[in-house]
Amino acid sequence: MKTCYFWFTLLVISLSSWPLAAEDGVFDQYRDLMGDDNPAVFVIDEGEELWFAAQGPKSVTLDSCDLGLGPGVTAGAYARFPRYFADTDEVMDLESRLVHCMTTIQGRDLETVTEKPYSLRGDLGTEMEALVTWLAAESEGAKIAPEQTHAAERAMYTLGEEIFFYRAGPHDFSCATCHEQSGMRIRLQALPDLTSHSGAAEAWGSWPAYRMSQGLVRTMGWRLRDCFRQQRWPELQMGSEVSIALQTYMAVNAAGGIMTAPGLKR
Repeated sequence: MKTCYFWFTLLVISLSSWPLAAEDGVFDQYRDLMGDDNPAVFVIDEGEELWFAAQGPKSVTLDSCDLGLGPGVTAGAYARFPRYFADTDEVMDLESRLVHCMTTIQGRDLETVTEKPYSLRGDLGTEMEALVTWLAAESEGAKIAPEQTHAAERAMYTLGEEIFFYRAGPHDFSCATCHEQSGMRIRLQALPDLTSHSGAAEAWGSWPAYRMSQGLVRTMGWRLRDCFRQQRWPELQMGSEVSIALQTYMAVNAAGGIMTAPGLKR
């Protein structure tokens, strides 16, 4: 218990000692030097190629995959996730919807396509990361507008809000421990206030993002999994109810913002 209190105290000190000032950080200067050059453009091209590549036992493309706006419609689709799909009777995020299309349309094995959705340091990136990056780019400039018309979608938001404030783990952390205040950071990492519209819109709208410190594009699903790792919580599974609920909570809070992904992060 003393150890938990010690680490929590250190976190509070870090949050309170490092107010986030515009354009005064090393990362801000680095990003300015990068200008409009975002290495994610290469991942976007890869994702588009994978979308139109014939794969699986059925040797077909994903071009008939329905992301909510009709089979094959990709423009603006990402900005509407998470959302309810009648054919699965579930609220799905983009990653779980892609898995559904890979297994039902292409006939691919579920265990195989979900075995390694996120790359490790030193990897070249995964199929899932590339597809999500391209589809996010297809919504660049679109207004964030997650569905909340179905009862299941509203219930998912409520669950996401509950999880966001739920404290657990060896350090008694919650998502809100780091993301319920504005203008804060840990070292070079800005900590958006995900309970506010502006903070949620900036954060949700800029993922997936190219992480310069890792040389890889990361999705929001990966970001949440890594947050769980840092909180010392059990590993968050891609497409799980918890992951989709948290994404729903953020996306709804961000509604009305503009998609800028893929972003560029530290």
